[in-house]
Amino acid sequence: MLRHAPRVTSPLAVAAITLALAASGCTGQNDGEGVSEGKSPDEVMALAKKTLDETSGVKIELDTSDLPDGVQGISHAEGTGIHPPAFEGQITAEVSGLSVDVDVIATDGKVWIKYLTPIFTEADPADYGAPDPAQLMATEGGLSDLLVNTDDLEAGDEVRGGENNEEILTEYTGTVPASFVETVIPSASGDDFDATYTINADGEVRQATLTGEFYPDAGANTYTIDFSDYGTEKDISAP
Repeated sequence: MLRHAPRVTSPLAVAAITLALAASGCTGQNDGEGVSEGKSPDEVMALAKKTLDETSGVKIELDTSDLPDGVQGISHAEGTGIHPPAFEGQITAEVSGLSVDVDVIATDGKVWIKYLTPIFTEADPADYGAPDPAQLMATEGGLSDLLVNTDDLEAGDEVRGGENNEEILTEYTGTVPASFVETVIPSASGDDFDATYTINADGEVRQATLTGEFYPDAGANTYTIDFSDYGTEKDISAP
């Protein structure tokens, strides 16, 4: 009778198997349900508004790549918004064909800017075609109101995204009346704006994309607003 010799597994093979099992386990841990599971689109938007309204702070980045020629308006903005409503960051305005980078602090109903000077001075953001940045974080009349005032909501596909592709994101589309879009760009005109939102499994809105006539008689363009670092804590006070 022939006897089979015992199989010897090399340390290298053991290590490879262990890594493979660990990778498989990690993949399983990242599997989960998106925010749409068991919720209607309206319920998801209500959750996303609540989540944004209740966070201590969040990083906001607004951008457009198709600002109409000859328009005086905002091409980019980024900074930190907190509750109670306040904002600190930078706005890039297009003025008379020039790009102007303006440092901004907004709190307690006042806005200060720093441009071409070493100090902040109080200013009216409407002069740059911008809103009061602090108002973006208002629980009434702020960005979160866009979410619950979007009509004809439809849920799209769930996709992986976020840092290391660890988040499950669900896309929602609909239309928003111009009266609510004025929160983002005060000159928003026309009727409805096309809106697309990306919401993660925790009910955090990660991105909002709005397309419509932001500037009168200038045609449609698109603004994208990204939200990150929910739970940020920052002291923002008058300069």
